[in-house]
Amino acid sequence: MSDKKIHKTSVGGQALIEGVMMQGPKGVATAVRQTDGNIIVEHHEVKHLRDKSKFFALPIIRGIVGFFESMVLGYKMLMYSAEKSGMEDVEDVEMNKFEKWMTDKLGDKFMSIIMFFATILGFALAFLIFFYFPVLVFNRLNVWTDGVLTPWQGTIEGVLKIIIFVVYIAAVSRMKDIKRTFMYHGAEHKSIACYEAGLDLTVENVKKCTRFHPRCGTSFIFVMLILSIVLSTVLSKIFPAIATVRVLWMFLKLAFIPLVMGLGYEFIKYAGRHDNVFVKILSAPGLWMQRLTTKEPDDEIIEVGIEALKAVITENPEDDEIK
Repeated sequence: MSDKKIHKTSVGGQALIEGVMMQGPKGVATAVRQTDGNIIVEHHEVKHLRDKSKFFALPIIRGIVGFFESMVLGYKMLMYSAEKSGMEDVEDVEMNKFEKWMTDKLGDKFMSIIMFFATILGFALAFLIFFYFPVLVFNRLNVWTDGVLTPWQGTIEGVLKIIIFVVYIAAVSRMKDIKRTFMYHGAEHKSIACYEAGLDLTVENVKKCTRFHPRCGTSFIFVMLILSIVLSTVLSKIFPAIATVRVLWMFLKLAFIPLVMGLGYEFIKYAGRHDNVFVKILSAPGLWMQRLTTKEPDDEIIEVGIEALKAVITENPEDDEIK
């Protein structure tokens, strides 16, 4: 065990397909386990808007920009890991006539096009599930109770969103492929926890560390859900007439999503630097949800997390301490 002091860093990452992406002092790097057992490590050039203009580094604004940048980067890294891990090798996969025709016509672009439309469909479903459905359910309940629930519209819709989110994560976490990805998510967290604890990055040391981290994207989503409850409640009080019109109410809440993103980011950033009662209370739901979104990794998966982390850190951990 190392005698280095415990420190908090800005190092973060993401679970990939048979791999892990990390961001640290040395930029962005990925480590992916290939079908032959080798781990391929590669650095990726990433340009941030905050480096081009100070405006994009302002509080709240940086959270909005960072969210969309992380979405784009995450998508690219997932596609990269699918290719490097061998997932996109279609030679041994039985395809139907349409898939063979599309592959012949589009070649390597076929998988990218499929993923593009899958992403669009995902956003559409997310809108229906997290925006339209809660409003629809509340309106039905409110009608059945003769308008008694009207003052609690924002709160009830927010609670419905949380229930839907928890049920969805609990359901997909039981899928074999998703469970394995969640194991890589656990390896990412445990590797960072080991690094922040000042321990040498070995499989044995990483195995001892926690797989729960306050800066996780799961915690960010939960903070956004909690903030959306507060904001929706306030909006329903300020705009009671709009709240009764389903379409207008949904678009009003959509308009305030960037603010929720920005505030959520600032809290996660604050939580990374502090460990007080306020942080513990607001972080608790997200940390609890990580019991579903992270799984204990095996030694081989931990090795991938360690290699990804080593590629982005310096020899002196204090260089990346959160100020």
